[in-house]
This record gives sequence, C-alpha cells and structure tokens, in this order.
Amino acid sequence: MKSWLKNKTIVISGASGGLGFSIAKKLILDFDCKVIGIGRNKEKFEKNILTLRNKKDNFSYFLFDVGKLDEWQKFANQLSEQNIGVDVLINNAGFMLPFDKFSNYSIEEINEIVNTNFLSYIYATKTLFPMLEKSPSPAVINVSSSAGLSAVIGQSMYSATKFAVRGFTDTLRVENKNFYVAGIYPGFIKTDILNRQTIDKKDGKLVDRFMMPLSKATNKIVRRIKRKRKHIVLGIDGRYLSFTGRHCPITSHKLTAKVLKAFKIDMFKKI
Repeated sequence: MKSWLKNKTIVISGASGGLGFSIAKKLILDFDCKVIGIGRNKEKFEKNILTLRNKKDNFSYFLFDVGKLDEWQKFANQLSEQNIGVDVLINNAGFMLPFDKFSNYSIEEINEIVNTNFLSYIYATKTLFPMLEKSPSPAVINVSSSAGLSAVIGQSMYSATKFAVRGFTDTLRVENKNFYVAGIYPGFIKTDILNRQTIDKKDGKLVDRFMMPLSKATNKIVRRIKRKRKHIVLGIDGRYLSFTGRHCPITSHKLTAKVLKAFKIDMFKKI
C-alpha cells in the first residue's frame, strides 16, 4: 500500500547531522522524498550528502540560523520564487546547555536556547504555514523531548523549551484538524546532544550505555510518522518520564535527581 509520505517535499531543521539528517536519509531512501535541510554546518551537510549516493539529488540544504525570524522569511520567499511547495515540516533543531542550576545560566545562554529550541519552531511553522496549507496532506512534526513531559533537574531551560514545544504542538493540532501534527518525545539518543557537557571518556562510555542507537530511534520515529501517530515517546527513559510526568509530577523530580546523582560523574556534579 502506498504510504502518504511517498514523494513528499519535506523541510527539516537541524538537519546537517544527527537525528535530523538520519530522518532525512530514511525518508529519501524509503519514500523517495525530496528533503530540504536547514542548518549552519556546510561541511557536515556535504559529508552526509555523500552517504545518499544515487539519491543525493533528493537532498538540498540552506545555511542559516534557525533562531532568526528574518532568515525563515527569506527562506520562505526563496521557495516561493522557485515555485517549490512544502508538504511536511519537521522542526528538529535543538541543543542542551550543561547540567547546572538555573541561577548559573547567563542571559546569553538563555536567549540562545529559547531561540533555537522553541522560537525556531514558531518561526518555521509561521512562515511555511501558507505553503503547507496548499498541500493535500500537510504535516507539522515537532521533535520535543521526554524532558518536555517531566522536568529534569539541571536542565531548567532545556525542559522549559521542550514543554513549550509540547504546548504549541498540542494546540496546533486542535486548531488545524486537516493537518497531521505530531510531537516526538525521545529520551537520550546517540547523537551530539551532549557536546556541551563536561564528560570524560570513561563517563562517556557509561552514559552511552543508556542512550538509544541513532538508527533504532530513526526507524521507530519514521515508522510511527508513517502511521500518523500523534504522540511519539521513545526509549526507557522517555517512557519513564512520560509516566511520572502524568502520574507523579512532583515526587518524580526528586527520584530523577537521585538517579542522576547516583551516576557520580562530572556531567551531573553541579546538581
């Protein structure tokens, strides 16, 4: 049976590598999609495109800061001028600040994470919405985090942005019944999400054991998007935070804190 994803034109932010490019690659190889990636690292884009081999023409990219509204407006205008329509928007850009107390984050760090993890989703959806409305099967898919289902100690701003994405996603779905709108809530995936953390080789191996392989996460996400699942939770840690966020949102935070401290690694020492 032909999938609704077949031959769609898809915009993915944060697509130069990691989860963003992994999803793009699977959509291209399995459904012959045309994917437009948004990011800032030209070298990573060019390196990853080579892995698409005979399908590399299905992938193109634009380089700009996703946290700036004028860049999204410029991008949307370029698509319109080239008569390129968009069927699916996957908002995926994001990063984590080092584990720390909120009071220790600078205003610059706060602005950066809010702009990238939340406002970029708003800007992308707002500017591309007129194009999406013209598609016979429009979709907005927002990659949040399990930290948007239950707050994680030491990640006040990351959790805040991911809770905001969740609220935006759920409201957008109710307001636009002709759209497929999905929220993705993964636990830790083996990407460069921890690249701002203080973590040595030994501790890295320990943390790595609890992270879902990128290929596995990608397969699960795309399979559920294919089925038009609206609420996608991944991983043992993701399911744990989903459960505790619903049933014991206050007491669960204390337990999460104890679990992180039990690791006794530098990454969590400030919490």
